[in-house]
Amino acid sequence: MNTIAIIGAGLGGLVLARVLHRNGIAATVYEADASPQARTQGGMLDIHEANGQAALKAAGAYDAFVSIIHPGGQATRIIDPQGWVLLDEADDGSSHRPEVPRGALRRILLEGLPAGCVQWGHKLAKVTPGEGGPRLTFTHGAEVQARLVIGADGAWSKVRALLSDHKPAYIGTTMVETFVEAALHPETSALLGQGSTYALQPGRGLVVHREPGGVLHSYIALTRPIDFFQTKDLRALVAAEFADWAPELRALITNGDPVLRPIHALPIGHTWTHQPGLTLIGDAAHLVPPDGEGANIAMLDGAELALAIAARPDDLDAAVRTFEAAMFARSASAGAEALETFQRIFEDPKAPQGLLDMLG
Repeated sequence: MNTIAIIGAGLGGLVLARVLHRNGIAATVYEADASPQARTQGGMLDIHEANGQAALKAAGAYDAFVSIIHPGGQATRIIDPQGWVLLDEADDGSSHRPEVPRGALRRILLEGLPAGCVQWGHKLAKVTPGEGGPRLTFTHGAEVQARLVIGADGAWSKVRALLSDHKPAYIGTTMVETFVEAALHPETSALLGQGSTYALQPGRGLVVHREPGGVLHSYIALTRPIDFFQTKDLRALVAAEFADWAPELRALITNGDPVLRPIHALPIGHTWTHQPGLTLIGDAAHLVPPDGEGANIAMLDGAELALAIAARPDDLDAAVRTFEAAMFARSASAGAEALETFQRIFEDPKAPQGLLDMLG
């Protein structure tokens, strides 16, 4: 029987495994993907000093993290729908919130784990309470029992169902993700800053990240009912919503392959009654609207849980109780702030004034 089983090889789960390993505590990570290369890992992340960077230091990954920082990534530009610049802040070169590619950060965390620590191709089918600890059943038929199962399995966590009846709910805004090459769209590229660029109106907006390799990675936000997006031609549907915007900005929609990303969240301050042998971290525990903190908080969850276990390795239940009490308080505050930030950026009736006020 495994002592500690971590479900999900995202950033939070990998930091958890790294910090445990550094403290001489074995754990196994079970991941649904067949391999680290099975799918792309998303775009850029800004890693903050107080949480994400602190977690990476605990995991022994900070120096490697510094090596993958994207120069210029902290720059912020706000433009209007016709491309006029409203605010332009350069990357000051500080270490407060540097940008790194998510895939590269995940690779660094994986490289620091012992062989066999991550079990790929293990998609969780169900978790069953049992004497001695929960039993994990995977879709290919394998079964594992562990004294402690940690759900680091994201928004639609299967582990969460044993602790809470809550499920993520649609918050009213959907992101449509696209990628285009800057070299193929020089007029569009010229409008955008070196880091992140925002173009916002009430109920609609563009957030564009300039990534390594000359990629323009966009999130097109629309505050609409979820049924609005049920169409065979998503690109045309979204482009029509921005028909009066500058053609250079509309090119980010019309020249990319759109991927639908409806935004869901758990109730702010989501908690559960403690149950021996089970706990959650990251989005599985406290999914909130995106505000740049999600990955940072997930990694901090992983580090803090691992350190709590390392402090009391002979009493896992007490360690988890200590972690949960601190995490519940921290995540409630962070969740309220995330919701306020998201609303000020994407739902403000005077947009982009809310974002300008935040950055001013």
